[in-house]
Amino acid sequence: MAHPHRRNDKRPFRSRGETDPGAWLWGWHAVLAALDNPDRPAPARLLATPDRARLLEERVHGRIKAEVADSAAIDRALGRSAVHQGVALKTEPLPPVALDDLARPAEGLIVVVDQVTDPQNIGAIFRSAAAFGARGVVLQDRHAPPLAGAAAKAAAGAIEQIPHAREVNLARALERLEAAGWRTIGLDAEGEANLDQVLDGGPTVLVLGSEDEGLRRLVREHCDVLARIPMSGGFESLNVSAAAAVALYAGQQARTR
Repeated sequence: MAHPHRRNDKRPFRSRGETDPGAWLWGWHAVLAALDNPDRPAPARLLATPDRARLLEERVHGRIKAEVADSAAIDRALGRSAVHQGVALKTEPLPPVALDDLARPAEGLIVVVDQVTDPQNIGAIFRSAAAFGARGVVLQDRHAPPLAGAAAKAAAGAIEQIPHAREVNLARALERLEAAGWRTIGLDAEGEANLDQVLDGGPTVLVLGSEDEGLRRLVREHCDVLARIPMSGGFESLNVSAAAAVALYAGQQARTR
């Protein structure tokens, strides 16, 4: 069994000139899932505290050597806002899949995310998509955070499990999904029907709007129906990741009725 590599100098760990924040993953579950994913590009660096390095030895079987560092050194490599749990991985992003490949055959649930920019919300949406068996997640290419860092930490490994597509124009993407046999439901607090009333168990696209503005006009107009999540507790709406979890659960239940 390979032993983790130990640096013999006292210089702090740096990102070696690499400034792309999307290239780092951190958090125990996110890093383990990436290391176990055969579709993930080869890792470039693996930083771990001594205790985590010993645990990683049993998992990676010599595929990559961990650079042993204390927690403060990992903080310096990632930034102090990263809750890294003693482990961080430098790797290339997962490549997206083609939308047409995600759409065929038309069966199950797909989540389309319209300009949700909070990485933790994105990660939580992926986690719910994995939990409730969604086919995949569609992101807007230019207005979505990298699927790394805080997003991967919040997803707890789900980014490695759920394929994603990136589309420049979500309205046209919804047109293509409709042509492939999918029904699109936009989640909107002002929707004309309750979500459980419009779910029919068929191939369904759940469309989620941004944290502040909700669904954009063109995206709304390309949904077959707008639906609301009924709430009796006095709130008008849910956080987008909480709404995704509720909608995905309801969609899963509709498929099993």
